[in-house]
Amino acid sequence: MNQLVFKNNDQVVTSSRNVARDFDKQHKHVLEAIDAIKGVAENWADLFFETTYVHEQNKQKYRQYLMNRDGFTLLVMGFTGKKAMDFKLRYMNAFNQMEKELKQPRALTEKEQRIEMLKLSLELEEKTQQHDERITNLEETMRIDGAQEHTLNKKGKQVVVEALGGKSSPAYKRMAFKVFSAFWRDFKNHFEIPRYGDLPKKRYEEGLRFIGMWQPSTSLKIEINEVNSQQIFNEVI
Repeated sequence: MNQLVFKNNDQVVTSSRNVARDFDKQHKHVLEAIDAIKGVAENWADLFFETTYVHEQNKQKYRQYLMNRDGFTLLVMGFTGKKAMDFKLRYMNAFNQMEKELKQPRALTEKEQRIEMLKLSLELEEKTQQHDERITNLEETMRIDGAQEHTLNKKGKQVVVEALGGKSSPAYKRMAFKVFSAFWRDFKNHFEIPRYGDLPKKRYEEGLRFIGMWQPSTSLKIEINEVNSQQIFNEVI
């Protein structure tokens, strides 16, 4: 590996082998120096990470250390000479450059772009579904407003008065409460609501149709006719 520094777990690091190579040190001596730092630096684990590498010739595993900028600085601060100073500066520049690159947004690959588009599509679909569910729930629970309630009440009175034979009819004077009660009972039973003001807004037109088609029950019609007919009979006599 000819790179001075490289990325490892989103951190810019270099290796003990790099240091040995560029500062003309034996790798075992660099390892010894790092081991010595371990005995005195309390934050050693934040600076160095022990790992292994495979030797190119014998394919055996040997230990090495990875180190961040602070670990590198601590390790090489005692290295002297013109060449050592030159490599210190080169390493510091390399750390600076790669750390700068890590902070910049990375361009997504084509595969990553497809994954992001899929995620956005799924999120949009989920939000749309949640929005539709909220609208549906609102439509299911929303009740008629005051103006609509007034209209239902007004039309309900009209159909009951008509069924009684008008406000001047004997049945209206004697049976209005009974017929009004029967009408609203039929209305609430049909829509399965406790009071007509609880009619769902989406069923308002259906409520108007119900009122327009409502008729008293057969027995109630007979009673209305008898009351009205009895009055006419009494007037003739």
